[in-house]
Amino acid sequence: MVSRPLLALYSLAHLWVDLSCALLLFGPLSGTPVLYLLLYNFCAFALQMPLGLAADRLSRCGPLAAAGCCLTALAYLSPLPLPAVLAAGVGNALFHLGGGTDVLRASGERGAALGIFVSPGALGLYLGTLWALGGSALLWTAPAGLLALAWAIWLLRRRAAPRSKGRSAPPSGGSWAVLPLLLVVVLRSYMGMNQSFAWKSQGAWALYLTLALALGKTAGGFAMDRLGPRRASAVSLALAGGLYLASALPLAGTLAVFLFNMTMPVTLWAVARALPGAEGFSFGILTFGLFLGFLPSYLGWPSLLSGPAACAAASLLSLALLYFPLGSLARPAAGAGGGEGVGDA
Repeated sequence: MVSRPLLALYSLAHLWVDLSCALLLFGPLSGTPVLYLLLYNFCAFALQMPLGLAADRLSRCGPLAAAGCCLTALAYLSPLPLPAVLAAGVGNALFHLGGGTDVLRASGERGAALGIFVSPGALGLYLGTLWALGGSALLWTAPAGLLALAWAIWLLRRRAAPRSKGRSAPPSGGSWAVLPLLLVVVLRSYMGMNQSFAWKSQGAWALYLTLALALGKTAGGFAMDRLGPRRASAVSLALAGGLYLASALPLAGTLAVFLFNMTMPVTLWAVARALPGAEGFSFGILTFGLFLGFLPSYLGWPSLLSGPAACAAASLLSLALLYFPLGSLARPAAGAGGGEGVGDA
């Protein structure tokens, strides 16, 4: 399993990389054309799929994550907006791919570490956007923090013994399951961009929603280990669907977001299991799904999610898309596949 110091470092770096990118885009680069934001998202998310093929050839991806932190830091030094956008987007992609692949390989059949790693990103985006809207005070601390984290990742990962590329699991025969799993991620991304709550601007509910989104991903990994991926997904999505119907109430809507996002580590685990030995490519497939879910909003298309009933239907559709693929990718009995450790650091 993943060593705790390395998992904590990757998770902190995930928060800081996303915070730094949001701060850059909505602070110093806030006056750039919308096309630049689309280009950033393409580099940060869609580019991870082809880059994942290269990551799968590496014995360990810590240096890739460190390089991503450094490239994101360099974006702050660019005098021109376009190179800054490209550096931030590619740097973001390299970090997520390096850290995500490392954690995914080491997690084996467990989901807790996956949930912990993916969860801080939403909080980082929220804090970075707040920082940008509040002014550019202490802007230098963002790239300085990135460089410090890059050094820490390189140092900690260097002390771990080299590992084989990917897992040695036999082919699962479940590659057909990748498409419905991808569609679930596209739908989750689309909902994140389009669902709206009238009460979000009241008090601290925007922060509570962000925490629900982040903590839901963490809880999803633990629930998967406790209940199994299919049962955990069925319970969380069914409850989310019911709560979305009452999402005019702040607490119900916040709980619905929490439950809906619990499937994030499940889908990541499932795609990697469907494509054994290709963890980098698996991670990239799902980030490409995030990009596809972003596109309608950036292109100005009207939202299809108008009201609680539509959100509830999206939850149930996600459950339908997940149910059979997760059944075909059933995990071995407890203790059969704990995964390979990333090394004690």
